[in-house]
Amino acid sequence: MKSKRLITIVLFLFLVLCLTSCAPAGPTEYEYGFFSGVWHSFISPISVIGSAFSSEIAVYAVTNNGFWYYSGCAIELIVFCVIMFRK
Repeated sequence: MKSKRLITIVLFLFLVLCLTSCAPAGPTEYEYGFFSGVWHSFISPISVIGSAFSSEIAVYAVTNNGFWYYSGCAIELIVFCVIMFRK
């Protein structure tokens, strides 16, 4: 039973590490677009936690292309709310 719990904890930590590795970092030369907005919105809860421990992790990409990046974030937020609060 203890080994199953240990495996679960290790897998959870691995998942958190993988998700935060894709979190946006400060200004870059790359301009983030629609699909990056969707992804960054999806991992935003993990990014918020990570940004509390590291100044290199941001909640959103500073160098985005504006409308399309924010549209991706909004669509992901709407889809998440619909999935979470459906009856």
